[in-house]
Amino acid sequence: MSKKKSNEDFVPEFGVKHGTRSGHKPESGLVLKSKVWLEKDGKLFMGYGRATLLERIDQLGSISAAARSMKLAYRNAWLWVEAINRLAPKPLVIKSTGGPRGGYARLTEEGRRIIREYKEKRASVRDAINK
Repeated sequence: MSKKKSNEDFVPEFGVKHGTRSGHKPESGLVLKSKVWLEKDGKLFMGYGRATLLERIDQLGSISAAARSMKLAYRNAWLWVEAINRLAPKPLVIKSTGGPRGGYARLTEEGRRIIREYKEKRASVRDAINK
C-alpha cells in the first residue's frame, strides 16, 4: 500500500494539487504535464479520481466510506460507480444495500484488472513525457 495522501489536497478526478504537498515546490520554466483518462463511447469511464474511488471501495468495503475518505459527496461517488458499471463489459463494483449492519460494496476481479490496466497506461504516458 502506498502512503495515504491528505484529503485536503485531493481534487476528485485530477489528483493532488500542484505545490500543496509539504516540501513540494512547483517546477520553474516550461514543464510538459498530462492527465490520462479512458473514455468509452465518448463518456468518461476511468480517470484518477474514479480509480482512487474504486481502490478505496476495495479497501473500505463501502461506497460511503470511500467517498468520505476522499471528501467526495456520496451522491457523486454513487453516480461514478453507476456510470463505471454501466460502461464496463462486466460490473466492476458489486453493491448490497440494507441489512442489520448496513450495505456493502466490493470490487470484482474485473474491477481490479481495470484499475491495474489504467494505472499501467497512465504510468506509460508519464514515462513517455518524462523522456
